Amino acid sequence: MNITRQNVDALNAIVTVAVSKEDYSDKVNHILTDYRKKANIPGFRKGQVPMSVIQKQYGKAILLEEVNKVLQKSLNDYLVQEKLDILGNPLPKVTENFNWDSDDYTFQFELGLAPEFTLDLSAKTNVTRFKIVADETMLNEQIERIQKQYGKLIPKDKVEEGFDVSGTFSNEEKGIENRTTISLDIFKDKKTAKLFIDKKVGDVVVLNTKGLFDDDHKLMDYLKVDHDDVHDLDVEVNFTIDEINATELAELNQELFDKLFGEGNVKSLEELKAKIKEDAEGQFAQQADQKFLNDVTESLIDNTKFDLPATFLKKWIQNAGETPLTAEQAEEEYLKSEKGLRYQLIEGKVIVENNLQTTFEELKAFTSELIKKQMAQFGQLNPTDEEVEGIVARVLSNQDEVKRLSEQVMSEKMLNLYKEKVPAKTKEVSYQDFIKEMYGE
Repeated sequence: MNITRQNVDALNAIVTVAVSKEDYSDKVNHILTDYRKKANIPGFRKGQVPMSVIQKQYGKAILLEEVNKVLQKSLNDYLVQEKLDILGNPLPKVTENFNWDSDDYTFQFELGLAPEFTLDLSAKTNVTRFKIVADETMLNEQIERIQKQYGKLIPKDKVEEGFDVSGTFSNEEKGIENRTTISLDIFKDKKTAKLFIDKKVGDVVVLNTKGLFDDDHKLMDYLKVDHDDVHDLDVEVNFTIDEINATELAELNQELFDKLFGEGNVKSLEELKAKIKEDAEGQFAQQADQKFLNDVTESLIDNTKFDLPATFLKKWIQNAGETPLTAEQAEEEYLKSEKGLRYQLIEGKVIVENNLQTTFEELKAFTSELIKKQMAQFGQLNPTDEEVEGIVARVLSNQDEVKRLSEQVMSEKMLNLYKEKVPAKTKEVSYQDFIKEMYGE
């Protein structure tokens, strides 16, 4: 066996594998001998079939199979030994007039090599880390929602200002069909709210989606419209009223505080606001972290320059599936996947250069905390260690879950690394302003 490599350029190489008879003959002969012992061929006793007959019937197929096994193992071992970082898989070069009747064979493979590049996490960026604060307006709105939630509903015959109206938004052409409850102050224009005044159960109010709310993203919540469709959506929707209620707000007293946070944990309106602020900003921090991670990712892709073996990758994409693609289809698929491939290379370099490894103990600890949070959501605030460990063991026995959770752990490690090393300005914003920043508005 002889393997040589010719580097075409920094991103492409050709590997030549020379397979000689001694590399495969023993294995082929052993298999043919075994076939001879077991073969049932009319006219011959079992085990007494002439080797020439076995050779004629099975020899070529076994030869091809064994040469291919030797070839693939040798090529894979070579890539590992040479520590070649390749993209895609080796592509066999078609050799015209290839002769399988020869004893020795030569095969060639095209390789697409991963590019060499430098990565500087400390380089200047335009990335912003947002700190989302729960302002006074948000806190007051949340307190009013709590009072409504724990208040007393009083059914009404017709709509008046300050009432809650339940019903269904619908538009058959756009596939909109969503039942929800609204208060009249959600609309951007007070004239829209007036359309509901004096309406009764069963009445239909016709509304236009354009400018219906102060933020088009509310269409996602109230009409269940996809994010990509909310911008400049300009259609009429029907709101069919099926319930009208006034709400007698719950009193802000100790009984309500205890119901919300446990006995004695909150004792005043100021403490209630502080608790709501703490909880809200904890949730906001997760959203801000995700945006920071996404923005750093985009910045690294935009600012880390390197070439890819594009011609090789398009050819590989064209032939990688069960059904070959046309050159045009392969070009389209390459353009779709290029950005993701670039980030995979960058991410791999970040992980290697910063030794970001995930141990099984870290995975267990992460899964344990995740399960405790989920149990708390269902009212199990103090599960035993045995209960949690049992669930962790079951979860981590599933390889798909292990992969998913490992990716989350690595994502958290990368986030912490970026917080430490990537230069970013910090900007304090309200949640509404953060949503505008998130969607570029």
